[in-house]
Amino acid sequence: MSEQLTRAGFAAIIGAPNAGKSTLVNRLVGSKVSIVTQKVQTTRFPVRGVAIEGSSQIVLVDTPGIFTPRRRLDRAMVRAAWGGAADADTVVHLVDAAAEAGVAEGQASSADKRSAQDVETITAGLKAAGRKATLALNKIDLLKRDRLLALSEALFATEAYDEVFMISAANGSGVADLKRRLAERMPEGPWFYPADQTADIPVRLLAAEITREKLFLRVHEELPYQAAVETTQFEERPDGGARIEQTIYVQREGHRPIILGKGGQTLKWIGEHSRKELTELLDRPVHLFLHVNVDERWQDRREFYSPVGLEFDA
Repeated sequence: MSEQLTRAGFAAIIGAPNAGKSTLVNRLVGSKVSIVTQKVQTTRFPVRGVAIEGSSQIVLVDTPGIFTPRRRLDRAMVRAAWGGAADADTVVHLVDAAAEAGVAEGQASSADKRSAQDVETITAGLKAAGRKATLALNKIDLLKRDRLLALSEALFATEAYDEVFMISAANGSGVADLKRRLAERMPEGPWFYPADQTADIPVRLLAAEITREKLFLRVHEELPYQAAVETTQFEERPDGGARIEQTIYVQREGHRPIILGKGGQTLKWIGEHSRKELTELLDRPVHLFLHVNVDERWQDRREFYSPVGLEFDA
């Protein structure tokens, strides 16, 4: 009996901030590999999730949102996103269909208008690179079919795409069809990862990302985007558990009490929820210790960039 033909390759998921890229990657993989919060630009570096469809292994690259950069970190994130697209075997441009439709009908919020501008930037970038992408219209559950068809036709007319899928990353509608198509597009070859591996991310970085997610989930309305989490210590304990120390960096002294909360209750909540998820993900007891430091220039410190695959000099 001949061996089964296998396929393996990379699929980059690009899009404007908050288009739903991380939610889609998690849905395609079938487990959580990227953090998801209400904050735009949550994903700061390419995260690889590993999805299996039949005999194909799809390495999904969840890239940072592509937008108009203003700061060093912004520039590094956007460069990482385009780099992930350039290196991939296929590219999916995920578009927030509800936001695009609102702009087209003159009923858009300022956030929707920014999203539409970012979509135009991405479309122009794809055309400049001579790269055809798969267009995936997300959040279709929020729109009627005639509005979706009109939006699909308008975007496809830009000639930046060779296929269109209509999906809802949140409820899974249409995602299975997209996954099957991505599997067909993977080149022939052996798998890159074991069948049971769902992500390619260092455990210290994963731990920091989980805590950053809980941080923004709890204080997303009060805390500006400028915050970071670093795993400063990760020790294996004799009892089989892990002792993890992390530092939360903020840019202003006034941000510290927001994270601490009255009597330290907010930081306690963040730690408890992060520890619970890390215990489940690592399948062992986790002892988590959090500290809050003020560093006005943390975004300008080179050591924050290379560990997550970002270019400091972008």
